[in-house]
Amino acid sequence: MSGANISSLNPEFFILNGVPGLEAAHIWISLPFCFTYIIVIVGNCGLIYLISQEEALHRPMYYFLALLSFTDVTLGTTTVPNMLCIFWFSLKEIDFNACLAQMFFVHMLTGMESGVLMLMVLDRYVAICYPLRYATILTSPVIAKAGLATFLWGAILIIPFTFLTKRLPYCRGNLIPHTYCDHMSVAKVSCGNFKVNAIYGLLAALLIGGFDIFCISVSYTMILRAVVSLSSADARHKAFSTCTSHICAIVITYVPALFTIFTHRFREKNIPDHVHIIIANLYLMLPPTLNPIVYGVKTKQIWEGVIKLFFKEKDVFAMKQINALIFKSKENQGMF
Repeated sequence: MSGANISSLNPEFFILNGVPGLEAAHIWISLPFCFTYIIVIVGNCGLIYLISQEEALHRPMYYFLALLSFTDVTLGTTTVPNMLCIFWFSLKEIDFNACLAQMFFVHMLTGMESGVLMLMVLDRYVAICYPLRYATILTSPVIAKAGLATFLWGAILIIPFTFLTKRLPYCRGNLIPHTYCDHMSVAKVSCGNFKVNAIYGLLAALLIGGFDIFCISVSYTMILRAVVSLSSADARHKAFSTCTSHICAIVITYVPALFTIFTHRFREKNIPDHVHIIIANLYLMLPPTLNPIVYGVKTKQIWEGVIKLFFKEKDVFAMKQINALIFKSKENQGMF
């Protein structure tokens, strides 16, 4: 088939159908997504502002956290406003090229989020295993290069998604049973053979997520060995407590992601479409919503930075004392 004929089978626009089978409940479904989007914007932008203003947070760990927050805000903004337009105003049309652009940014940003989580774990590995060399290993140029490499790695692997999807003929119609332009959801609308899309999509997921999970697993294995070898029980406790936020973030990111990736390709017929689509949306919204909450609750330095923003300087010392007592109480209760 010639390029002209393929182009003629590309629709001018797609129609995003929202959550199939639950159209009558779209208004109710939209409410939690609207609420979580507000949390994503306020929580993550608040973290970025706090890290930029508070000198005590000008450290590699918090630079990576700021990068994660920026990724989360961008990811939410790429999908949720369009999703709410579908739910509230039935504005379901999306331009063909805009759909491809959304697909690229969604998958690139989710890949980047995975990569930043991996960098944050490597940061904890260096801090715990090489504490005396921490400042010399993780310098500002190294952090900048690591962030750029994470972006480029995801972008290079995701760019083929757009070309593989654009080459497909769409002679069956242009209705996508989804709330956003997901790679496989768009490919399955095609009347052509999308096996290459499925194989490459799985390969990209393994290269991005698989590599990150491998690095995370190796890093935590080394961290565990280093922590266990510490002679002081208090030192072991503090070392473990610095990793709890990262472990929570990893769990809430990878569990829904793996479900979404594999059910698209090996989905059983007894899994309803609306369940798959809701999980796919949770995969996008759950980590950006919970990350600022998890890190805010679990990180003492962030608490102290928030206190400085909301209280006058004369009250800071007193509030620090109260904050120290709160965290000491949590530690005694085994929360860290």
